[in-house]
Amino acid sequence: MSKKDYYEILGVKKTASQDKIKAAYRKLALKYHPDRNPDNKEAEEKFKEAAQAYEVLSDPTKRKQYDQFGHAGVEGAGAGPGGMNMDDIFSAFGDIFGDIFGTGFQKKKKKNGPQPRRGHDLHKNVKITLKEAFTGTKKEIAYYRFANCKTCKSKGTKEGTKAESCKHCKGTGQINMRQGFFMYSQTCGYCAGEGYIISSPCKTCSGQSRVQEYDKFSVNIPKGIFNGAELRIASKGDAGIYGGPAGDLFLQVSIIADKKFLRIEDDIEIKVMLTYPQLTLGAQIEIENIDEKKVSIKIPKGCPVGEKIIIAGQGFNKLRGKGRGDLVIVTKCHIPKKLSKEAQSTLKDYAKLIGDTPPDENDGGIAGFFKKFLG
Repeated sequence: MSKKDYYEILGVKKTASQDKIKAAYRKLALKYHPDRNPDNKEAEEKFKEAAQAYEVLSDPTKRKQYDQFGHAGVEGAGAGPGGMNMDDIFSAFGDIFGDIFGTGFQKKKKKNGPQPRRGHDLHKNVKITLKEAFTGTKKEIAYYRFANCKTCKSKGTKEGTKAESCKHCKGTGQINMRQGFFMYSQTCGYCAGEGYIISSPCKTCSGQSRVQEYDKFSVNIPKGIFNGAELRIASKGDAGIYGGPAGDLFLQVSIIADKKFLRIEDDIEIKVMLTYPQLTLGAQIEIENIDEKKVSIKIPKGCPVGEKIIIAGQGFNKLRGKGRGDLVIVTKCHIPKKLSKEAQSTLKDYAKLIGDTPPDENDGGIAGFFKKFLG
């Protein structure tokens, strides 16, 4: 009995490209797959025929021999429609069925021992004062992290030995299983899906290529850093696995609130207590900025309470861009609770002079007068 032409079986021309041959086979495999045609001997034979045709035509060497000599040129290349069994087909073309049925049978590249992997990034919080954020500071960071094993130089094996490819999964990390016509894969239980086995692990790191250690170093916190800012310290995270690159350390900056100074973006604000004469007559005063440097300030005549006096360029350094923010002085008035008789008499005379009725003792005294006068 003459054998069917392989091109005819797949329904393609002799000039068809490899992509068209593969597409034709996928279509037939889908149509005649045993799972879709249970107990159908005819569909099973067509399924096998298509598989053998694809086996020959998908291989450039076999296809060339077939084109020159026909079936005689590829004798022994396949088992033939009657001899090829389902295990042969699923084993040879698992990637095709993985594409169609989602079985995940794509062949993985074998692993030649442990593969280097990047270490994890680590995160740590660092607290600083508002003054330290203003001036910049240096902080010591102490924490636990994974470091490279010095004994085995991050190889995970004893000196003179090396990891071996897992014989059970042939280094793929997965074992292919079949249940009836269904094909599936599962993680190799012998190597835990790694694809290799370390039979002689390093005693220091137990084959993990790294050990946990306590690390400590100093880091510079720049001037003008803001609350919640994150600093990246390259390669200070966990060491990489089996010689891979280390992760990074991310420091999140938390700034402790100050009792005297308030930060508003790049400006720094302070409330300054002044006397009534200073507000009324004007004054030249001197205060300390948050860095304890003296700053001279001119209070204008008739300065109201709550006035904001701006001292340009005395605020925080700008992280984004050049220059600095401003120092903002918010005026407050100091109201004395007790005054001498002479001072009280002078204030009463002043109250009469401006047409205001001085308060008596039952009306809050001199403190009540100030509150009333200053609003």
